[in-house]
Amino acid sequence: MSENLKTIRELAEELGISKTAINKKVSDSERKQWFSKKGNRFLVNETGQNAIRAMFSYDINNRKSKTENTEKQPESKTENFENDNLKRSDFNHLSEIIKYQNAQIEDLKETKSQHFKQLTQMQNLLDQQQRLALQDKQLLEEYKAEIKDLKALAMPSREDEKDESSQSETEQETKPTEAQTRPKKWWRFGKS
Repeated sequence: MSENLKTIRELAEELGISKTAINKKVSDSERKQWFSKKGNRFLVNETGQNAIRAMFSYDINNRKSKTENTEKQPESKTENFENDNLKRSDFNHLSEIIKYQNAQIEDLKETKSQHFKQLTQMQNLLDQQQRLALQDKQLLEEYKAEIKDLKALAMPSREDEKDESSQSETEQETKPTEAQTRPKKWWRFGKS
């Protein structure tokens, strides 16, 4: 596939404009499609050349029509034929630009739909995460209540402890006094 590549300078000289004017007119997305780099030079493919020519021929034609205010009729058939050819080439260039812009619009629509799908998925995931967090919070509250109940069952209240200690004191007081006074010596059993 051999393409007729031109540098930006060559294209600018052909159109009678500056390189800066071309760089200002071409967008980044167009630059990616039309330009390629070889060494330290940027080359423009045929599609880009035609589109850039159309951009500037439209501007040049508008400037000429404003300055000349031509209302003359063509003087001969050859001039009329040349004007028709220019109009056709302008129309072809403009139709190429329109096709390119329509392709860009379709790409943007597709990108927009992909972003919308991603946004919907992210919203669903966020909703799911929030529901799970709420369930976790409820479970944690239930576990805390169960632990509290278990602690209450395992540990007697202070009133119960006081009652048990007073009962043991009264039991000691009610034991026969002789059992309390007689010491028990268990080590004497083996000596007899």
